[in-house]
Amino acid sequence: MSRWRLALLLLAGVGYACVSHWMMLFHAAEPWAVVVLLGPLWLTALGLAGSRFGSWGLALAGVGGVALFALVLHGEAGDPNRLYVLQHAGINALLCGWFGSTLRGDRLSLIGQFAQRVHPLSPAMRHYTAQVTWVWTLYFASMVVASIAVYASFSFAAWSVLANLLTPLMVAGLFVGEYLVRYRLHPEFERTRLIDAVRAFYGAPADHTARH
Repeated sequence: MSRWRLALLLLAGVGYACVSHWMMLFHAAEPWAVVVLLGPLWLTALGLAGSRFGSWGLALAGVGGVALFALVLHGEAGDPNRLYVLQHAGINALLCGWFGSTLRGDRLSLIGQFAQRVHPLSPAMRHYTAQVTWVWTLYFASMVVASIAVYASFSFAAWSVLANLLTPLMVAGLFVGEYLVRYRLHPEFERTRLIDAVRAFYGAPADHTARH
């Protein structure tokens, strides 16, 4: 992934967050808006089901998504606001389970698996990446609780700000903050670039010729 592609991906993410917030405030009940806004949950479910359970899991998630969208288009899916909360809480719950499931026993943590794509891991790095995986797991769990609590206690507009605007900012802040803290706590660790971390997440090999 080049820097230009990464920049375009970030811009697309910002644009989608802003458009999602606008649609939830002014077109929440429109069938087309519901389909667009619930798309990420379906795509996440497809990816996880396919990687975890293979073709039958992918097929089941696909059929379930089509059935849900059919109900939405016929106006039989209930309050759309609750569907949006389900999406936000559901994605964070799935990510919490994904990260947390790699912390059992002596398995290499999920962050460790990403880091191993960039460079070999020393025992200290393996321990550190497990700690970072714990941080992300707790973050996703807290977002599930926060999403439900804000929806139950405040206006839907306030919840939309949390889900569409604050959530991506917190993810970016946690990602960059970990990168900055890592070398303050562990200056002995091999230096990597932020773009290498993104490439590792998407499964692309890092470029080892441009470290700093």
